[in-house]
Amino acid sequence: MGKVNLKDKNILITGAAGFVGANLVEQIIKDSNNCYIVGIDNLNEYYDPRLKYYRLEKIDKLVKQKKQKWKFIKGDISNKEFICKLFEEYSFSIVVNLAAQAGVRYSILNPDVYMESNIMGFYNILEACRHSSENGVGIEHLVYASSSSVYGGNEKVPFNINDKVDTPVSLYAATKKSNELLAYAYSKLYNIPSTGLRFFTVYGPAGRPDMAYFGFTDKLCQRKIIEIFNYGDCKRDFTYIDDIVIGIMKVIQNVPEKKQGDDGLPIPPYKIYNIGKGHPENLLDFIDILQQELIAAGVLSKDYNFDKHKKLVAMQPGDVPVTYADTTELEQDLGYKPNTDLRTGLHNFAVWYKEYYEVSEM
Repeated sequence: MGKVNLKDKNILITGAAGFVGANLVEQIIKDSNNCYIVGIDNLNEYYDPRLKYYRLEKIDKLVKQKKQKWKFIKGDISNKEFICKLFEEYSFSIVVNLAAQAGVRYSILNPDVYMESNIMGFYNILEACRHSSENGVGIEHLVYASSSSVYGGNEKVPFNINDKVDTPVSLYAATKKSNELLAYAYSKLYNIPSTGLRFFTVYGPAGRPDMAYFGFTDKLCQRKIIEIFNYGDCKRDFTYIDDIVIGIMKVIQNVPEKKQGDDGLPIPPYKIYNIGKGHPENLLDFIDILQQELIAAGVLSKDYNFDKHKKLVAMQPGDVPVTYADTTELEQDLGYKPNTDLRTGLHNFAVWYKEYYEVSEM
């Protein structure tokens, strides 16, 4: 693995108003490497844009404290002209592509946006990285978000990066697998160092409202019934947002080495990592801890009857019964393994939720 120093580098982060993107921007700013961070996001309405603006406001406050160089630009990675001009203007050294249309179930309802953002958008990023060497030294490292969804209905657990992942059970998963294949081809043909990250169920404060823990909280506050899929027989490898960000930071600065192959083309400087807790939790246990922490934070009343507000239902199309990360490669290459326990993570979320939504005890 080669090393990249972020000091004085121009860094592009796509999806910068998103959950992972905004937290990554904050971490880079806190590290104060005197780099120039350019963040882009289309600020779409897949979920309440006010949460995205909230994240951007937090970044702006931190920028003023740290006097870091930061610029946010509203734009869409599926707009090739926009991406080309952006790369020409800023001569990025590091690109972190986190922009994507997320969500398994939504991909069934609105497939077009997945093809635009996840396929064409990522292709535009790859093409811009390819041509960046014509305007300067070229991209030192492309890091991009994949997903644990690529493992599909894989019954072998834990999921290892060397497992066969050719049987996706959702369009979203298929687009993420396509990203990995495209990145490999561009690494092979154009010697672009790239690393894909398979995230496992990311959660935490200011997260995505479409994620189960967030949706459960909203419904419990509204005294609505929450539906627990597969009759509660689901396991998820929940990974706290801070652990995800630490993993990305370590990956950014450790680059797959460039080597020449016998065919005259580069041996692809290409890596894939799982970033997950490596400890799947039963969904019912997860929800039990969640409601305990919501009560402790004053989001729910002390006498809240949780059992009256839950309903066990069948599995939804595109879902899988278990996710479970094998993080061996992450530990071996980077000496890192996520370690935030579930109760700590959900406590932090509950405290944030109480403050953000100004919840009065029920």
